[in-house]
Amino acid sequence: MFFAKKNRFVAASIAAVVLASSAPASFAATASGTLTISASVVAACTVVGSAIAFGAYTQSVVNQSGTITVLCTNGTAYNVGLDAGTGTGSTVSNRKMSAAGGGTLNYALYRDAARTNNWGSTIGTDTATGTGSGLTQTLTVYGQIAAAQTPLAGAYSDTVTVTLTY
Repeated sequence: MFFAKKNRFVAASIAAVVLASSAPASFAATASGTLTISASVVAACTVVGSAIAFGAYTQSVVNQSGTITVLCTNGTAYNVGLDAGTGTGSTVSNRKMSAAGGGTLNYALYRDAARTNNWGSTIGTDTATGTGSGLTQTLTVYGQIAAAQTPLAGAYSDTVTVTLTY
């Protein structure tokens, strides 16, 4: 009888080991699918101009510069134009500041430091071009008041509109 109990115990132990080692693994099978992701990036730009303060005019040439800051979506081509300003009789090639007493003072705005390339508003002719990088880009506006003008005494000003086309 002792051997019969012992044999049953050994047989039960062996059966337990076999069952434990042959249990199926959990989550052994896999399946896959897809998740569709999308977005759109819209071309967009902003522009900000700074002031150009020429200071005192004494009938000598006065040069000064300002900046235009452009922020466009990466890869977006743009043009920046400057209108004639608000001075009576102004054109993009002969801008005029006005004083409260009725005087005018002629000046010009250029795209280059040599002050040879007028900055106007006709795309493909006298505007500045560029391509957005997604970061701010700074364009310099070079201004000049020509010598030998005889304006009335006073404070002169003008407002020029910056137009960004993209």
